[in-house]
Amino acid sequence: MTAPGRVLWREARVAEAVSASPRSRILRLEAPGWPGSLPGQHVDVRLTAEDGYQAVRSYSLALAGDGDSIELGVDEVPDGEVSPYLVHDVAPGDELEVLGPLGGYFVWHRDDPSPVQLIAGGSGIVPLRAMVRARVEAATSQPFRLLVSVKTPQDAIYRDELNGLTDHGGVEVDWVFTRSAARDWTGTVGRLSAEALDAAVWPVADDPLVFVCGPTGFVEFVARALVARGHPSARIKTERFGGA
Repeated sequence: MTAPGRVLWREARVAEAVSASPRSRILRLEAPGWPGSLPGQHVDVRLTAEDGYQAVRSYSLALAGDGDSIELGVDEVPDGEVSPYLVHDVAPGDELEVLGPLGGYFVWHRDDPSPVQLIAGGSGIVPLRAMVRARVEAATSQPFRLLVSVKTPQDAIYRDELNGLTDHGGVEVDWVFTRSAARDWTGTVGRLSAEALDAAVWPVADDPLVFVCGPTGFVEFVARALVARGHPSARIKTERFGGA
């Protein structure tokens, strides 16, 4: 990533829009002059209607690094002002305004040698995917674990990529399906439990750096459960989201 400078609104052109699940989409944008980003940062996206009305929402970056490309993973909020348009209507060639990169707290730094535990609820996987990709591209042996909770396998953004991480990226990946799972699924189906956390999270003795991202209720449950098990709150970084 280039040295930080003044953060400005800039035009970004939609280069590709790919369906990721029945209600989510992966958008790849070209933003000339983009300064690059760190794993875990986000952008604000601004839409302007013909009558001048503007709506701004924040979206995590699914990739980090240098270059003019930006990747977003957008999950539809049915009553939202921005996400339904991004998931169903925006097309290659359309232009958006983006502000970023933003955020310096929920960020993984490659020079931190700590074991890393990532815990995602739904589309909370997006910034954690950026961290995983950064770790894989750095080709380090740093211990990484990822726990993903989604309603069904069909709702999992980046599912195929994540399933290949253990064999090809050296990242341990665990899944929790809260509504239903494939017939050959051998785990339980239901909401993430404290027991599931015990089985899938680095132990306290390893002093992991933990990143948790997802809906507010999910993030609060996970953070409380981790602290109750002895993980220092200062080692747990959280990011939550609501309607968009």
